Amino acid sequence: MDIVCALRTFLRVAETGSFSAAAIDLNLTQPAVSRQVSALEEHLNTRLLHRTTNALALTVEGEQMIAMALKVVEAVDALSEASGNEAASVTGRVRLTLPAPLGLYVSDRLARLLERYPSLSVELIFREEPSDLVGEGIDLEVRLGQVSDNSLMCRRIGWTTAFLVAAPQYLERRGTPKRLNDVSAHECICYNRAGEARSWSFSDGSDEVTLRIAPRFIANSAVAVHRAVLAGGGLAVLSHILACPEIEAGRLTSVLTEFPPTRLPINIVYPSRKNLPLRVRTVVDFLVEIVREDPLMTS
Repeated sequence: MDIVCALRTFLRVAETGSFSAAAIDLNLTQPAVSRQVSALEEHLNTRLLHRTTNALALTVEGEQMIAMALKVVEAVDALSEASGNEAASVTGRVRLTLPAPLGLYVSDRLARLLERYPSLSVELIFREEPSDLVGEGIDLEVRLGQVSDNSLMCRRIGWTTAFLVAAPQYLERRGTPKRLNDVSAHECICYNRAGEARSWSFSDGSDEVTLRIAPRFIANSAVAVHRAVLAGGGLAVLSHILACPEIEAGRLTSVLTEFPPTRLPINIVYPSRKNLPLRVRTVVDFLVEIVREDPLMTS
């Protein structure tokens, strides 16, 4: 028995609470995962998991084993990194949730990470609202704005940049707003992030203004807002990831550029625990790397 492999498998079963979920993450069959855990239990001469028809639960010994198993796996990973064999030790699936614009940005660049680490897989979940990370088995989540949940680890990796935009045909029909107060008289297409859809915030670097709006079109997806504003439906605040290509192509116009939308911190959050698996740390490092490549998210 490869005890390190068995320990990795046991840890993933403990994290996901399921043999089948762990099997998917590890690119194994469910029987193979079950056999590895059983072999580990036999080797240690102790039961690590209570098994029922519908659920798994850690035994007391299983709970105690997690910390020790993490130390062993991390030590092996450190040796692999030191010997230049890091790619071989980055294995398994990482589940990552993030807002749609950032999800598109990441998906455009993800191939190079997967090429670098052949045994790594990444599941992207586009989501605008916070997740139950532990309950849903989410490894990492990118959140915009302040993170108030003290039970989570939080790392700021950049800042959002957004533009107030409209399609040229809409501005020809309704006119271009010259002042912030003019915006409320326009059709507003609002992205409903975490239940907030009745105000927009703008800042010139020194002054910040919160503008109350009465949107007739509200969507919980930035992609839907993007499509609606392209169709000439009104004004919208769009991430630079979506807005910049359209502005450069002339399909959208940036308005009130002297008072851009307020920037928000971009945070990576993950369940509070001392040791992150190497596969998760690898994805965190990749996210930091690609965000730093975009000056509109770093300065």
